[in-house]
Amino acid sequence: MKIIILGAGQVGSNLATSLVSEANDITVVDVDEAKLAWLQDRYDLRTVQGHASHPAVLRQAGAEDADMLVAVTQNDEINMVACKLAATLFHIPTKIARIRALDYMRNPALFAPENMAVDYVISPEQEVTNYLRRLIDYPEALQVVDFAEGRIRLATMRAHYGGPLVGHELRDIRKHLPKLDARVAAIFRRDRAIVPEGRTVIEDGDEVFFIAATENLRAVMKEMRREDKGVRRVMIAGGGNIGSRLAADLEQEYAVKLIDRNKKNAEALAQRLRRTLVLVGDATDEELLLQENVEDMDVFCALTNDDEDNIMACLLAKRMGARKVVALINRASYVDLVQGGEIDIALSPAQATIGPLLTHIRRGDMAVVHSLRRGAVEAMEAVVHGDRSSSKLVGRRIEEISLPEGVAIGAILRGDAVIIAHHDTVVEAEDHVILFVPNKRLIPKVEKLFSVGLGFF
Repeated sequence: MKIIILGAGQVGSNLATSLVSEANDITVVDVDEAKLAWLQDRYDLRTVQGHASHPAVLRQAGAEDADMLVAVTQNDEINMVACKLAATLFHIPTKIARIRALDYMRNPALFAPENMAVDYVISPEQEVTNYLRRLIDYPEALQVVDFAEGRIRLATMRAHYGGPLVGHELRDIRKHLPKLDARVAAIFRRDRAIVPEGRTVIEDGDEVFFIAATENLRAVMKEMRREDKGVRRVMIAGGGNIGSRLAADLEQEYAVKLIDRNKKNAEALAQRLRRTLVLVGDATDEELLLQENVEDMDVFCALTNDDEDNIMACLLAKRMGARKVVALINRASYVDLVQGGEIDIALSPAQATIGPLLTHIRRGDMAVVHSLRRGAVEAMEAVVHGDRSSSKLVGRRIEEISLPEGVAIGAILRGDAVIIAHHDTVVEAEDHVILFVPNKRLIPKVEKLFSVGLGFF
């Protein structure tokens, strides 16, 4: 696939890095020569220096025969104009735009073919907000992602000594939860993937990925580890796009405090947020945190634009007694360094955004794609088409399907019914199949699995 990426920032660079290893023809456009040079030195891709919304620059980037344009610059207007030019002048089939301003998002008619011609809109800020909200709703989890429009969830948890299932075989889940159904999709032990089987024993420290119907998720979590007490108090450092959205999303159900160092911005937030206590100050100020009882906080989220401030604020809050701390980290190299130590979760906005982009890039009818474990793993919801003669899946029990090694089918959405997959589950046409792919090198094999023979059409 020939893909043009406009913008070599965190989102664009991460996307290019993810796709360049998958036999795609990638061209990255940016005004910053240094960013482009960095990418070209490390990856097999083309770069074009210039303004992303200029027709001549798009033509130079290969727009005349491109399959897809992904506009992820920092400027919403540039992204929209580029998509309009891609449609009008170059007839690029698929156009994706990053949109940050809520005002644009509230007016979806703007993106119609006769207007800005944006086929798909992505919002990194909203993706991160949704991600954080699920972490707060499920404080025991390292990550929670949605499938089937929220009916099915995949959760990642760290198994701890003393949890009901640690030291027991996976098949014991059925004994503990006879009325609930769940599937362990994968286990990572010391960063190595283990294919889960009935006799697999969960060990202390294992990273366990499991799939369940959303209404059963909490009950299954209790089996993995002793349940943390519920979240009631949340403190947010940073009143930017993400911090303000998260506060607005949480304030009806949680007691929220928000700290922002910009007095003018804090005053505006205080007017807009009805139940959130907005404070002016520096989240790395120990005296301020002490004064605002950070030791009573169930979750502390550092969401400023400064990685170092977020790391220091989280370390300070944790040392002072906050139960769980989450840091927003833009630099990918920092994420691996800090997560799992004093900082419970380090979240990369660029990584959170890649999943929605991959949904439109993967071959086959993909409803949802989530990028996990910093891009090394994917979980996807794919729609099955065809019949028994044209499809490798339709009419077959899961034990009969030649899945790539380590790939697991975790659940199926059939109409409105959620079916947790077992060895004798039969796949039917139009099923939404949720798969866990432990290594992205297996993606081409998974895509082939969902291809339909020409005889079907």
